[in-house]
Amino acid sequence: MAKVTRDDVARLAGTSTAVVSYVINNGPRPVAPATRERVLAAIKELGYRPDRVAQAMASRRTELIGLIVPDARQPYFGEMAHAVEQAAAERGKMVLVGNSDYIAEREVHYLRAFLGMRVSGLILVSHALSDNAAAEIDAWDARVVLLHERPEAMDDVAVVTDDIGGAQLAVRHLLEHGHPYVACMGGVAETPLVGDPVSDHVEGWRRAMREAGIPTEGRLFQAPYNRYDAYGIALELLAGPDRPPAIFCSTDDQAIGVLRAARELRIDVPGELAVAGFDDVKEAGLTDPPLTTVGTDRPAMARAAVDLVLDDGLRVAGSRRERVKLFPSRLVVRRSCGCR
Repeated sequence: MAKVTRDDVARLAGTSTAVVSYVINNGPRPVAPATRERVLAAIKELGYRPDRVAQAMASRRTELIGLIVPDARQPYFGEMAHAVEQAAAERGKMVLVGNSDYIAEREVHYLRAFLGMRVSGLILVSHALSDNAAAEIDAWDARVVLLHERPEAMDDVAVVTDDIGGAQLAVRHLLEHGHPYVACMGGVAETPLVGDPVSDHVEGWRRAMREAGIPTEGRLFQAPYNRYDAYGIALELLAGPDRPPAIFCSTDDQAIGVLRAARELRIDVPGELAVAGFDDVKEAGLTDPPLTTVGTDRPAMARAAVDLVLDDGLRVAGSRRERVKLFPSRLVVRRSCGCR
């Protein structure tokens, strides 16, 4: 049986192949409703299936968007990946997801693989963009949007959260409950001091403490970003003689680990220990007690990143302010801080 072509569809619909292309690709030119219906009816009658591979070869772009995250097992990145997928679907695109596992070489591997597939664009959540990764992006002249943080190594368009300001909100709120000080669960020794959200959360904690005239020495504790390792560190910290009255965690996942450790040690939260996190993952509202945290509009951030990566007109040279879309942080008050 002969393969049905676009010419066959155009002939049956009584129109040109260009109009058939506009209907299939939803643009770039508008098609009259009646003509669109004729084309769609012809496609259905003939059983026509567009050859996406041929289209990609002709246009040098696929219908795919690449997304690289540090670890989709962490709730924040999993929820962000889902939001990007939904935003991409609204634009008729699909998403390829790669996990760098916070390993620079793996990030470069996915960059090279996705860009080699001629994705329509790439959204990158980078822990600490290496020189090799930046060089790979430059070599492909790719459309890349940084999401969640903009590493200093790269001067490209970015969609970010006000991480420092959000952390200040949370720590100020804990101090307003009358606690003499707030400890901070930050990142690990390898966490970049600049260009990483966790480092910004720690900086926000420092600024809030400094505003209150409270020293920070000896009150910052290193921990991986996940709940499992944070739980083990919290067990040791909370069982010690210098248990802090309040803890601000750089991620909600860390805070969930702290809450689990407090429960095992029979420490009342928030009566004996106040806890706040950052990210407002969905699980934060289901912890016991529900977790006070810092959130932002993830769906809007994802939509902005997809729009930027697909629309060349938005990617214009300019000042850093013009090239960075900053979303405000908001304090999400629940019971773990001591509020009713």
